[in-house]
Amino acid sequence: MVRVAVIDRDKCKPEDCKSICLKFCPKVKNRIEALRIDEELEKAVIIEKLCSGCGICVKKCPFNAIQIINIPEEIEPECSHRYGKNTFKLYRLPTPNSEMITGLIGENGTGKSTALRIISGEIKPNLGKYDSPPDWTGIQKHYRGTILQSYFDKLASGKIKISYKPQYIDKIPKIVSGKVIEVLENIDERNILKKILFDLELNKVINRPLNALSGGELQRVAIAATLCRDADIYIFDEPSSHLDVSQRIKTSKIIRTLPNEGKTVLVAEHDLAMLDYLSDQVSVIYGEPGVYGIISHNHGVRVGINIYLNGFLPDENMRFRNDSIKFHIRPPRESEDSEKGSRIFWPNMIKDFGDFKLEVDGAYIDQGEIIGILGPNGIGKTTFIKLLVGIEKPDNESISPFIDLSLSYKPQYIYTEYDGAVSSLLKDAVVENKNSDFIENAIIRPLKLYKFLDRDVSSLSGGELQRVAIATCLAKDAKIFFLDEPSAYLDVEERLAVAKALRKIVEDKEAYAFIVEHDIAIQDFMADRLCVFSGNPGTNGRSEEPLNLRGGMNKFLASMEITFRRDRETGRPRVNKTDSKIDRKQKGLGEYYYIPRE
Repeated sequence: MVRVAVIDRDKCKPEDCKSICLKFCPKVKNRIEALRIDEELEKAVIIEKLCSGCGICVKKCPFNAIQIINIPEEIEPECSHRYGKNTFKLYRLPTPNSEMITGLIGENGTGKSTALRIISGEIKPNLGKYDSPPDWTGIQKHYRGTILQSYFDKLASGKIKISYKPQYIDKIPKIVSGKVIEVLENIDERNILKKILFDLELNKVINRPLNALSGGELQRVAIAATLCRDADIYIFDEPSSHLDVSQRIKTSKIIRTLPNEGKTVLVAEHDLAMLDYLSDQVSVIYGEPGVYGIISHNHGVRVGINIYLNGFLPDENMRFRNDSIKFHIRPPRESEDSEKGSRIFWPNMIKDFGDFKLEVDGAYIDQGEIIGILGPNGIGKTTFIKLLVGIEKPDNESISPFIDLSLSYKPQYIYTEYDGAVSSLLKDAVVENKNSDFIENAIIRPLKLYKFLDRDVSSLSGGELQRVAIATCLAKDAKIFFLDEPSAYLDVEERLAVAKALRKIVEDKEAYAFIVEHDIAIQDFMADRLCVFSGNPGTNGRSEEPLNLRGGMNKFLASMEITFRRDRETGRPRVNKTDSKIDRKQKGLGEYYYIPRE
């Protein structure tokens, strides 16, 4: 076995713990301990060749700064990159095949973005030799006999041109300035800007400066910029973030045209339906987030995604998750008897902002029920939630319909000025709830918050902050829960963990929940009924009475003229290719969600 040791430099504080980890490190190999305190870094370091992998230091570290993982020795020669001593280690790389779209799926922190940055040429792979990195000749020799040898040969000689959409688009306005149209015209090397602006619905924002765009608008501009460049390889890192379902499908259709033009495409994506629709083949990335990641060989798209959900790689005889993930087709929920007081109502409501008007049809929600909210961006979903919460007041009503009930709300955009650790923030919510054991088992452990409980809230990444915000919302002693786009920045496993946690809390507490969510698979996983919004984005919107899950999905998907089917093995929703045989059949039957079994 090979030890992979990772020490979080931000967490490691030897001056505070008086180097507890050193005192417990066993003496091995001529009585030399494996742990040291680096005088320059003033942090602990592990000599991995001396480390026995006993894990005592991991248990003794009061700041949870140390992680040690044992991995099979035979995979060590396949190390592709390491950032430094006791830092993240990546094994293998995805293989970019000509005229195909290769999808990457895996947990956050297992190396998807690192792999894409290597393929793009932004990072030169050091094969794990961070102290003496090889030159291009050494890299090509390492990958001799594979497609990557030829690829790196062309990359090193400048014979490949790459267009890359990064994961974090919020940094773009800090690097590039100017109006949208000016920026895109300067990089329109394929003379397709007019069509791209129309397909991505960007004509309304072309005269706005980049720093005035919303997250969804900036994402579409970044995708447009990537598409407009004339390149051999196109790389998209999480293109669905901030986009609604309609925009995700339209973006997928545009990206799918690239292989027909002889282009090679790589995509890292957490939306299962979009990844399925986009990809021709899939590589699964597994490992320990922040410690190491291993990239599997390419699989067919259906097989690859199902391997990830099942948590087992047959060709490597490797189980990387104990439990498989299954989607269950639920029958329509039976309504409770309203005379027992289990059903709560909201009235017809109107909210007119002048340039946008929202009309809400009165309806009800039953105890233990989750209502999913679907619709395009700018149609009024967040306004609807704010009306129910009481943040906004309807024009035709004087008070919020749920004013007498205890509410908990996770907003779409998370801004926090909390000065303190994650544990302190959660403790306030748990004190209010007075059921710490339930919170620990239902929320903290499933969402893996224990990994950064001691960190300051201000230091969290987007995905970590999202999980903390969700946990804080669910930990409160509330009767109604409102979550606006909870899956943003989360990977597949984190999204499903949130869905399971919400389902457990709502059912155990006999509570109520409203969820705004664009990921079809996640809505399918947790919603009992769907509230489908209609209207013209940015102008007017209407919330109609919720329908059962299948009826709501049928209505929503019919409005976008796309169809879904169920995967036979996992039950997950899959997007049908436009004008395919099954797509035409389902449209003819009026079954846009899936054809029910006889």
